[in-house]
Amino acid sequence: MSEGQSYFWEFSRAVYGVPGVQEECLYLQDRHGVAVNVLLFCAYVGAVHRALLQESDVRAAAAASGDWNKTVVGSLRGARRALKPYAVALSPAAASVAALRTAVKAAELEAERIEQITLESWGASHLETWPRARPDTAVTANIAALLATHGINDRPDLTSNLVAAAIASAGA
Repeated sequence: MSEGQSYFWEFSRAVYGVPGVQEECLYLQDRHGVAVNVLLFCAYVGAVHRALLQESDVRAAAAASGDWNKTVVGSLRGARRALKPYAVALSPAAASVAALRTAVKAAELEAERIEQITLESWGASHLETWPRARPDTAVTANIAALLATHGINDRPDLTSNLVAAAIASAGA
């Protein structure tokens, strides 16, 4: 894999594009503070590598990219969201604001890709230590471990589309 190339990124793009997945991810991010890239990482290592994560592994993964997520990705997301009301047609600078918002969105996406490269590299250095299970079991268990770190227990309905998409994408 060359610098900047990421199997995790390609997996995430495929999974995130499945109907219902984006809504689940953003709900968990906005309502419960779940980092979407960590959520996708849990699905990825379960579906692709059949690796089972414990809550401590999930916390360590989140810590590996946490500063970048908070400082860079979060700041760009905040700027993109802050620009949205200014991009209305009634504004005299609406076209310029819309163009700026598009540029910030592209920068946010690139920052997320860099975060995923960090997570993928971190995961590769721990992969051999994690037990294995069937992909469906691993994806479900990994996401449950992540949700538990946020105080969300016994709620498979929150990620049913993500689980199905991750398993289907890994089997493709």
